[in-house]
Amino acid sequence: MKLVDPILAFQSELQGIRRDLHAHPELCYEEQRTSDVVAAKLTQWGIPVVRGLGRTGVVGIIQNGTSKRAIGLRADMDALPMQEMNTFEHASRHPGKMHACGHDGHTAMLLGAAHYLAQHRHFDGTVYLVFQPAEEGGAGAREMIADGLFTRFPMDAIYGMHNWPGAETGTLSVVEGPMMASSNEFHVTVKGKGAHAAQPHKGIDPVIVAVQIAQSWQTVITRNKSPLDTAVLSITQIHAGSATNVIPDDASLVGTVRTFTTPVLDLIEERMRDIAVHTAAAFGAEVDFHFKRNYPPLVNHAKETAFAVEVMKSVVGADKVNANVEPTMGAEDFSFFLQEKAGCYIFIGNGDGEHRDGGHGLGPCVLHNGSYDFNDNLLPIGASFWVKLAEASLPIA
Repeated sequence: MKLVDPILAFQSELQGIRRDLHAHPELCYEEQRTSDVVAAKLTQWGIPVVRGLGRTGVVGIIQNGTSKRAIGLRADMDALPMQEMNTFEHASRHPGKMHACGHDGHTAMLLGAAHYLAQHRHFDGTVYLVFQPAEEGGAGAREMIADGLFTRFPMDAIYGMHNWPGAETGTLSVVEGPMMASSNEFHVTVKGKGAHAAQPHKGIDPVIVAVQIAQSWQTVITRNKSPLDTAVLSITQIHAGSATNVIPDDASLVGTVRTFTTPVLDLIEERMRDIAVHTAAAFGAEVDFHFKRNYPPLVNHAKETAFAVEVMKSVVGADKVNANVEPTMGAEDFSFFLQEKAGCYIFIGNGDGEHRDGGHGLGPCVLHNGSYDFNDNLLPIGASFWVKLAEASLPIA
């Protein structure tokens, strides 16, 4: 690896920052302490700061030279509403809140790059450091855009990075085009007519209708969309009834749909609605159909992805770079940025958990697990990538 020496020398301080953030997790739009820490560090290093975009977001501005070119580097800051199982020293001090997705590490890596770039301005243009709130379901990226991120801080491209458990520590991976899926949810209520379970002919059984709808929905995936288009339709909850001898008045189905393209999503939503409405009508029931689109697909731009791959190779070596990683059906609100601006999102391997200190939980070191912890060995790697990307994007003539 060809890491930046001053960043390597700064690793212990970065680890201290990361573990402090891990010990004090904050949920979406509550990242006040986290944004205070970020703003204080940037100010200490002489970097101008703008706060308040997306409520608790922070933007740092590092300028050099006379070029009008600019890029954005993004890190997310929020934690998850879940209990940490680890008991090591930097475990969460707030019950029911945990950095189980590594946003503490993402923030620390970008701070490491900021520290270096402020001292060694080997670039011509502007680097915008985008510390984003509320990635975990709060669409903080969309809120920062609505608050003028790209108009107040005009940039040519924006880049993001996420740790990836299971991938070898320090490897970097990406793919052009769709890399992460859209995230959508549905809440459907079947309205029937309650009756005594011994006299079903006097009612309209919403449970039977719900079962028919659930089974029929699977044909949307197997018979309506092209087999070449990837999609997931998962019913994750069915609720109905309160007694063994009562046919209830209603039943509900809840779940998620994931796709890599919007046209496929349009097709699935339309067919789900049609099947639910007409199936219910066939039994004399009615439905309330609610379909919510949360995050769009994350689609990497071709030019920026190819550019990022070359920078990745320069940092970790070609043998540690996968430029055709398998896309995931997980979702990321960085997708909102990529709808508005050219850019690219990459993964950095977090390993299998061997890095965890004694006192970690007995579960696996995977995202959204109570035994997860970010791998601090990534801090100089991720920070070096950000620096090399900034310098390559904004070369001095």
